[in-house]
Amino acid sequence: MIIFNVVYCLCNLENWHRCLLAVCTTEGRVKLYRQPFSDFCAEWIEVIDVSTRLFDYLETISFGELEACPSKDCDATEQETQNRCTDEDSDFVPRKERKRRRKDVSLNGPKQIVSASTSKANAFKNTTENCKIPLISVDRYVARNVMLSSLVVAWSPVLQLSPKACSIPQNGSSISLLAVGGKSGEISFWRVSVPECYSVELIGDPTNALIVGLLQAHASWVTAIGWALLNADCSNPRILLATGSSDGSVKIWLAYNDQLLKSNEANHAYFSLLKEVVTKDIVPVSVISLTVPAQSPNKMLLAVGKGSGSFQVWNCDISDSRFDKFGSYNAHDHVITGLAWAFDGHSLFSCSQDNYIRNWILSENILSEAPIPSNTPRLRSSTELPDAYGSCYGLAVSPGNLVIAMVRNYDEDLLDPMYQRRTQKAAVEYYWIGAQEVRISSNESSNFTIPGVPVKELVSWEVNVLWSLKQYEYQDKPLVVWDIVAALLAFKRFAAEYVENILVKWLSLSYVGSPVDLLVEKVLTHVSKILSKVSSRQLHLLNVICRRVVLSEMKPNQINNKLQNLEELDCSEEKLIMWIKLLLCSERELRERLVCLSFSACTSLMPHSTTASPWSGNWFPVGLAQMERWVALNHDYLQGQLRVLSSEVRKHEKRLRASEYVATEHCYYCSTSVPFESPEVAFCQGVGQGHKLARCAVSMELCPTTPIWFCMCCHRRVYRLAPETLFALPGYPLDFKSSTESSDSNVSSKPLCPFCGILLQRLQPEFLLSASPV
Repeated sequence: MIIFNVVYCLCNLENWHRCLLAVCTTEGRVKLYRQPFSDFCAEWIEVIDVSTRLFDYLETISFGELEACPSKDCDATEQETQNRCTDEDSDFVPRKERKRRRKDVSLNGPKQIVSASTSKANAFKNTTENCKIPLISVDRYVARNVMLSSLVVAWSPVLQLSPKACSIPQNGSSISLLAVGGKSGEISFWRVSVPECYSVELIGDPTNALIVGLLQAHASWVTAIGWALLNADCSNPRILLATGSSDGSVKIWLAYNDQLLKSNEANHAYFSLLKEVVTKDIVPVSVISLTVPAQSPNKMLLAVGKGSGSFQVWNCDISDSRFDKFGSYNAHDHVITGLAWAFDGHSLFSCSQDNYIRNWILSENILSEAPIPSNTPRLRSSTELPDAYGSCYGLAVSPGNLVIAMVRNYDEDLLDPMYQRRTQKAAVEYYWIGAQEVRISSNESSNFTIPGVPVKELVSWEVNVLWSLKQYEYQDKPLVVWDIVAALLAFKRFAAEYVENILVKWLSLSYVGSPVDLLVEKVLTHVSKILSKVSSRQLHLLNVICRRVVLSEMKPNQINNKLQNLEELDCSEEKLIMWIKLLLCSERELRERLVCLSFSACTSLMPHSTTASPWSGNWFPVGLAQMERWVALNHDYLQGQLRVLSSEVRKHEKRLRASEYVATEHCYYCSTSVPFESPEVAFCQGVGQGHKLARCAVSMELCPTTPIWFCMCCHRRVYRLAPETLFALPGYPLDFKSSTESSDSNVSSKPLCPFCGILLQRLQPEFLLSASPV
């Protein structure tokens, strides 16, 4: 169970922008870790000991006891301790020592014995006086130890304050809750706020976890916890909490976002009991998985795994408090260790300690077992042992729902005792599930064939990849597409036309809006002309697919150079040239939007520019001189609104601070001047060819030699982060000033690449482990 919790967090790291990992150990302790930031260290760094914080809080409330230490109980406890100490001392006297004492008594009389007992009493009295820790009874010690023994942890979705009324997250308005369940049946809730600003320099900023409530959920051990977010697009969303216990009961709790966001003190009344869906029985609950289908935002699918190897599935309609049970399924012979919903609740995967993994399809309120795709692990039998795995500890589904990650331990009898048994304890495996038949109609077929892959699976892959790409068009879903990229690259090795057909169909459906004409040349040409009407999220997704899939044979730096020198392209590869031009138009559109936001913010935030600070969570534009030169170099390709804004900024050059408007740049190595020729790289005017310097992808200024952000997709470097408004634009605005004025100027931007939309990382040396899973 503990390893499963770790893997589940690892598979969902991108959902939490701080990349915090909660670990529950076999000792019952819970700690939070953050990703490494040292150049020569790959170990995760402990930031908070949640168990210690919980002890401190429980101590302030006397562990919930009515009386901390009544006088009578203290006196009785002290007397019992004194008697026990003296008895234990006498019990441990060796037999020869007792004979010697009896001999001394017979020779010298009882006076020496009285003095010895008196010295013991005085010694105990001095010990109890010097001891500052209050003495408690055995029952109280056991009760407090149970309250501090944790069994399971679970992160909530990122909660935001009134997302409908405020499209741009404000400082302190985004949090995530950590639920920690223990042996006492209580669940403690810890609030971790999204930082007000992200800096690659201030890497040691403290992470704070504030306890916001204790919930006595069950009368026995809490063994499973699950979260779900309802009505994410309304003004006050609701959060659902499902809890399971060792007594076999399962309960669903309800709370509101605003209550959890605004309070600064621990409260016991945040979560109200909505329904006890499963009553107590002799079979404990081992795992819980719940999901909210996108088409039914008020409904929840709940899967409950049991220690007997069976699981139950419930359909919960929160709007009218209806809870319908699909049924109970005896799926495994041992305890179920993993349940995971996939494909928006249409598919359910289960695994157990019997080393079986099974797949289930939900259709019209009927759950039926489906054959496992050929590229997923087969069932273990006594006649065939493909590897040394002993059992499954848990599983999790990738963000794009095309891969499952499973944790397995090893069968020690099949490991080499000299080498393998000493080092290999468990492993995480990744398996494809994109061939799962979920939403395939009878009239769908494929015109492509791949040796060894059934045509039916090719159809399933196409449908599921298109569905996964469609999910990322919404801004609330973090852009984590490594499973889509890995799947398309794997198919591209054997059938490049098959991958091209999927991408062209995706462009036709999502960008053009019509799947009729699937000619590559026409689709790419049409998409290049309508990019101004496309949202920033769609542009980011297009750039990632172009770079990582279509142009995967080229290195990122080669792609960036070709984007600057299109005339040097080989005309023999017409399709490749069209994809490169599409990427150029998409990135130019994003850069134009970024420059427009900077210019409009410069004119509207001019009175506040003296008080703005890049590390206070406030965004303000810098590099305005470089942006003006970029506008002059690309004057023929830009829209009229940007030229107007550029002329307005030029009028206020003298009022701008030196940090905002740096007209002349100098090399960090030889102090010679550096002319602006490209927004990507620069060369100083030193001796010879000059030093090659990188420019910030946001401000176009020279990147300093201090640590900077790095994009794993386009390999660009970022020193100044882009505003949050850039990533939420539905298209090229008709008036950038209104877009800037409608949003708060005190906006904290997440470390996102302005051209790819993915999370930026601190640039690490190449000899360290790669931060990308593919």
